[in-house]
Amino acid sequence: MNPLAETNHQFDITIVGGGMVGLSLALLLAAQRRWKILVLESQSVTGETVSEYSASFDARSTALSWSSRCIFQQLGIWQKIEQHAQAISSIHVSDRGHFGMTRLEAEEAGVDALGYVVENSWLGAVLMQQVAEADVCLQGNTAISAITPKAESMQLEIDVNGQLQQINSQLLIVADGANSTCAKMLGINQHRKAYDHSAIIANVCLDQAHNKVAYERFTDQGPMALLPLTDFKNSHRCALVWTQPSEQATQLMAADDGAFLEALQIRFGHRLGSFKQVGERVSYPLALTTSEEQVRSRLVVAGNAAHSLHPVAGQGFNLSLRDIDCLARCLKDQPGKADVGALAPLLDYQRQRDKDQRNTLMFTDNLSKLFGLTSPAIALGRNSGLLMMDLVPTLRNQFAHFGMGTEQSGVDYG
Repeated sequence: MNPLAETNHQFDITIVGGGMVGLSLALLLAAQRRWKILVLESQSVTGETVSEYSASFDARSTALSWSSRCIFQQLGIWQKIEQHAQAISSIHVSDRGHFGMTRLEAEEAGVDALGYVVENSWLGAVLMQQVAEADVCLQGNTAISAITPKAESMQLEIDVNGQLQQINSQLLIVADGANSTCAKMLGINQHRKAYDHSAIIANVCLDQAHNKVAYERFTDQGPMALLPLTDFKNSHRCALVWTQPSEQATQLMAADDGAFLEALQIRFGHRLGSFKQVGERVSYPLALTTSEEQVRSRLVVAGNAAHSLHPVAGQGFNLSLRDIDCLARCLKDQPGKADVGALAPLLDYQRQRDKDQRNTLMFTDNLSKLFGLTSPAIALGRNSGLLMMDLVPTLRNQFAHFGMGTEQSGVDYG
């Protein structure tokens, strides 16, 4: 089936990228019932549905902040998402081999949870089902062959299952990932700073309950996080994000399960008891990437195509979700028959998002560097800071709300 066959190939808004950011944006825009919206995705869009969903021990997951929960609540889909979401009631932050530590509590921050951990397959299935029920044209198995800016539209030449077609859209939103093909076609470059580290992602089985506690453990080789997951077949699980120098990460990826778990136990300790099992491991190199442009007339670059962060503190998807929520608000504020691709509201969007983006990128970048330094003086300073935060509720509260996305966004997500 070709959804485009039933259209005249003229759209108000076209989103390239049908991942979690692209689908969420489509829903935010469709909720306003003003525009003809198209989503183009390179992969098939006939994947697992909500009714067909079956959990897997190895399912990759995403940490959702409180602000993300609020955005999904506005869309009316949070109740469904949280059916397979694990709430985080507490975050334990420590510096391996040093005295500094602090603990953030949801109750103290005045919220039900500091965040939630959701399996990507479930979140994707919920979003896909909602888009299928919304007034959105969703086309999968599509490649972008060319993009030509016109005076009143963006003209796209696309390949749908080997058939070339032409699309015209007043506004094009590029959300096709960190190595954006569309951005390159438009001559938009990315600034990339490699960290010379890699992140190992895996789910691990515990011999005791995690009690809804997330752990952020900083080591001399890089940060490691263990995020609570829902139980799988009565087994307690956590999602592991383990940052290592790339050479060590390669060795750990090659190790057998027993050696991997032994190394993990040594680096993390026994706060969660003993690690009993590790699932499929995935590794990827870490880099901070930012697009040199995020808006032009008739164009917005969003999601990982706009900025891709260090995974420490789990801010990437949540920052992108705050971005697109703001974009939808800015477009909504235009008069009913206004040109949705006009530059003025897009520049307003960029202005509103600048502070949150800069602060979040700076926070994650500096945090990873600060805890990687081994100087005794620096170690003393950062551990004194952790101890001070643990002793001063105001500091804990500010730090917690930064992570929740409620301080820096400029929007009341209470």
